[in-house]
Amino acid sequence: MEFSYTPEQEILRETIRDFALNEIAPHSMEWDEKQHFPLDVFKKLGELGMMGAVIDPKYGGAGLGYPEYVVVVEELARVDGSIALSVAAHNSLCANHINLMGSEEQKKKYLTPLANGKSLGAWALTEPGSGSDASSAQTRATRKDGCWVLNGAKSFCTHGSFADTYVILAVTDGSKGKHGISSFIVEKGTPGLTPGKKENKLGCRSSDTASLALEECCVPDENLLGEEGEGFIDALKVVDGGRISIAAMSLGIAQGSLDCSIKYSKERQQFGQPISNFQAIQWKLADMATRIEAARLLTYQAAWMKQQQQTSVFKYSSMAKLYASEVAVWAAEHAIQIHGGYGYTKDYPPEKYWRDAKLGTIGEGTSEIQRMVIAREVLK
Repeated sequence: MEFSYTPEQEILRETIRDFALNEIAPHSMEWDEKQHFPLDVFKKLGELGMMGAVIDPKYGGAGLGYPEYVVVVEELARVDGSIALSVAAHNSLCANHINLMGSEEQKKKYLTPLANGKSLGAWALTEPGSGSDASSAQTRATRKDGCWVLNGAKSFCTHGSFADTYVILAVTDGSKGKHGISSFIVEKGTPGLTPGKKENKLGCRSSDTASLALEECCVPDENLLGEEGEGFIDALKVVDGGRISIAAMSLGIAQGSLDCSIKYSKERQQFGQPISNFQAIQWKLADMATRIEAARLLTYQAAWMKQQQQTSVFKYSSMAKLYASEVAVWAAEHAIQIHGGYGYTKDYPPEKYWRDAKLGTIGEGTSEIQRMVIAREVLK
């Protein structure tokens, strides 16, 4: 067993940390207040190879392993959860679905510009009436005149307003249940594909989330992604990586909460001394550091298992996502408490960490769904 970072991983961590501090941190609160989606930042991350982190270099990616990918997402979230969320959704969902299931032609046409950051990806599974029960999707795809015609609606689609390439799941045979759902690559500007309402969210406000409307949207037959009827099954494989990335995002938010709490506790004077001298504060910091380290171990274990293609990763990615996301919310709340009244204002980082952290317990499967997955695996 190895419990240390390689020199290459340390260099990667420092590179992303420097990028986040210089390119993101100075604007983070402004973007959050204005719900501004900073496209230029993602283009710069694409130049660093981070928009195709785990994609083979022959398709324009960085060719990193999943542990290195966790480093990237964690360090971005340590500064801004919104940017980390967008990088995670682009990499783990849209790009990786095409990477895993796409034909060589599809990879050359769509994956390469996604991986090098020249185009932005979105992944549309959730619908207004199907969240946790994703297999009950109502969006339909019917073959007609050499193409697939999509009709329906999608909700909570990350990058729904801005994406260049969408992976959209739709029912192609309603009689086959989970084996009657297929995946399609849909290009921006395709007639019948219309971005809808932009969500006004609690947190991660500078990561775009929107609904999609599909009305007689004609998709070429060659844009069927993977085998017909296997879209939902393929999506479950994609979600493994997605849950690890949300765990990494949560881990970064938790670490950021601890970072600012340590800094503030050393600066804030009460009763003639820094509040870091008081046992009440020290114990909060100790508990935060311990739980964050436990979340880190779970997250990197899941990433290592994913990299080794171990079949049991499904359980461990759910464990990592469940634990890290709930630790992030808890750590951010403790950071607010340590900051006192200032923690309740937008002049200090904890309130944003808390707002951003909450998404981790909902996106990519709620904490309740993760517990169902883990229990099912444990009871086998």
